[in-house]
Amino acid sequence: MNDTVLVPHRTLLSTVAGVFAERGLAPRRAEIAAEALCHGDLTGVSSHGLVNLTRLYLPLFAEGRTDPLAELEILNDLGACLHVDAHEALGLWAAAEAVKIATERASRFGLGLVSLRRATHIGCAGYHALRAARQGMIGLIASNCGGQRIAPPPGGLAAMLGTNPLSLACPAGAGPPFVLDMSTTVVPTGRIRAAARAGDPIPAGWLAGRDGEPVTDPAALDRGEAHLRWLGGSPETGSYKGFGLGLLVEVLAALLPGAALGPVSDSGGRDEDIGVLALVIAPEVLRPGGSFAADSARLFRALLDCPPVDPAQPVRYPGWPEAERAARNRVRGIPLPRALFEELSALAPELREVG
Repeated sequence: MNDTVLVPHRTLLSTVAGVFAERGLAPRRAEIAAEALCHGDLTGVSSHGLVNLTRLYLPLFAEGRTDPLAELEILNDLGACLHVDAHEALGLWAAAEAVKIATERASRFGLGLVSLRRATHIGCAGYHALRAARQGMIGLIASNCGGQRIAPPPGGLAAMLGTNPLSLACPAGAGPPFVLDMSTTVVPTGRIRAAARAGDPIPAGWLAGRDGEPVTDPAALDRGEAHLRWLGGSPETGSYKGFGLGLLVEVLAALLPGAALGPVSDSGGRDEDIGVLALVIAPEVLRPGGSFAADSARLFRALLDCPPVDPAQPVRYPGWPEAERAARNRVRGIPLPRALFEELSALAPELREVG
């Protein structure tokens, strides 16, 4: 039996949209949520893809922690800036809708900012930022993890913040958009748990024990025996930078909209009341005449032209490898581990026709 199954992208989208629709999402919302979730597997970021459907998203419906009928409520509209309550709408859709609103405002004012509270997990932050870049704009997404507590401050014993992802996407001329999509910890929890499911050890430096010693058993995270390290690793190698970026996200995405703050939340560490900052900048409105597009093309072309150490490994910028994988997977199908394929087929038996 093959270890993976190739599933056409469109088949996955329609299957997952159907699963969401069965939980009460309107058809168009279900389509957007499916596209956001499948983006992880399409681009090779499988830790944020379909593996989370039964582990993260469907439990939200089953436990009543998301409202499929919720509408975004604009609490304050200042033109370019809006304060919005998601009312526990599914974050995969709510974040996309926030970017849509921000993009519309940016086309009028040069920038659009949506400060969103009471959302649920948004999936790949890069998917949402990329929606703006595809409109010729710059998209910035920051999302805290609600009341979730994953990593302690450097030198601290108690976990107080989540992985707090941050993403920026920008058009890059003839090449695919630049897309930075990163957690502010060394890796996101999804990669740790993927290794745990596979029974694989993880590199020293991803997790640390109570005394700071390296932990290579990924299951130690969910046993409460280890915590994620911040970008930079130790204080001596720059962990305060990762911690600072995590706090930056907490300020912009949670403190600003009034979402749950990890260090003071009473949610018991659950990822509830997630906050999102969606900022979209329209360069051609801010500086009309086409000079931004020309400058952007020159910037990213110069990076691609950098002489490589290994000629077989040319220099690429973030977003390029993911775009290559997406193009390849759209043609040949998205590779899913057999176990995940069987899991999805149990939800949607029609999927077995491609297996």
